[in-house]
Amino acid sequence: MFDLTATDYQAVALSVRVALTATLLSLPGGFLAGALLSFGRFRGRALLEGLLNLPLVLPPVVVGYLLLLLLGSNGLLGGLLAKTGLRIVFTWWAAVAASLVVGFPLLVRAVRIGLEEIDPRLLQAARTLGASRRDTLISIVLPLSGRALLAGAGLMFARSLGEFGATIVLAGNIPGLTQTIPLAIFDYINTPGGEGRAMTLCLLSVALSLAALLGNEALLGKWAKRSRS
Repeated sequence: MFDLTATDYQAVALSVRVALTATLLSLPGGFLAGALLSFGRFRGRALLEGLLNLPLVLPPVVVGYLLLLLLGSNGLLGGLLAKTGLRIVFTWWAAVAASLVVGFPLLVRAVRIGLEEIDPRLLQAARTLGASRRDTLISIVLPLSGRALLAGAGLMFARSLGEFGATIVLAGNIPGLTQTIPLAIFDYINTPGGEGRAMTLCLLSVALSLAALLGNEALLGKWAKRSRS
């Protein structure tokens, strides 16, 4: 194994930056989607659930290509952004978009499970006492779903650190700009004599993901103790 280069450190920093940005941006939408699936009773609910979970079963390259069609200069959303001078494809924001779409179902699933564990009698009692939906959301739903939201965020962050297929299609593999840890590993694997640095980055990727999951478990444990006290 060899020492990492400056470009490798940039890939590590970008991976963390992309994963953190994608996770933070997805929290509001993830909570709303989880609440809609948990409490909503409407036609098309099963279809919505299927669409939200679709990135989990589709090949990541397919997800990346569909995002490229949407966000490319000739795409529906990409064309609108181009008129304002904004471009997403082949920038680090493209890596964020890819990670957000691929990891979003994990966040929604965790939030939905947490919301479904809330005792319906608590919600009924709040409504009986005259609490509005907004008050019920702030005083009951959000506090009781906090652990699920935190757990989902941890899973999404760890998943975003390892995102490869959709990222390479939508963001490309540009060292120092869009190259994340998985893309750097891919480059070294296909470079003669690059096995050592590839293994170093693999071990670093494992360490980062494990640290994220363990840190998330520690936060969940503190949340549980605070809730019981």
